[in-house]
Amino acid sequence: MRLELTPWAEEDLGLLRRINVPEMKGHLGGPESEDKIVDRHRRYVHMSVTGTGVMFRVALLPEHTPVGSIGYWDREWHGSTVWETGWSILNEFQGRGIASEAARRVIALAAADGRRRWLHAFPKIENVASNAVCRNAGFTMVGETDFEFPVGTPIRCNEWKLDLKTVGQ
Repeated sequence: MRLELTPWAEEDLGLLRRINVPEMKGHLGGPESEDKIVDRHRRYVHMSVTGTGVMFRVALLPEHTPVGSIGYWDREWHGSTVWETGWSILNEFQGRGIASEAARRVIALAAADGRRRWLHAFPKIENVASNAVCRNAGFTMVGETDFEFPVGTPIRCNEWKLDLKTVGQ
């Protein structure tokens, strides 16, 4: 499979709107308002400028067809700053291994960044597909935990982590 990860840009707002539908956001608290989507888009665009992480558009080659998003960003977790990762692949492109391949690429990029030792993911317990992505990409399951996504919306998740110092060994 040929795919590319491109840093999030102004023209990606339409992709974020396509992701913001009930069938895509069922495990993430449901669709957000237009104002919240625009705010999220601004954060994604500026994340790399502020050094707090990087969001990417996931696209299939050779047509450069946008199929979703993935990224990593700062998260305070149990007294340490770690990277958190998360992804959304449009429904019509799910089940093809795209999220797992994108996750492996983000792992390599986060490891090369070098500022954090740990990369974490927090899929809802019921989100079988995202938990499988974590397993397929090499994360280790820590256990169940309470989490908020979006902020203010409590959810029960599986905590997965990956030691970025071991990437490439």
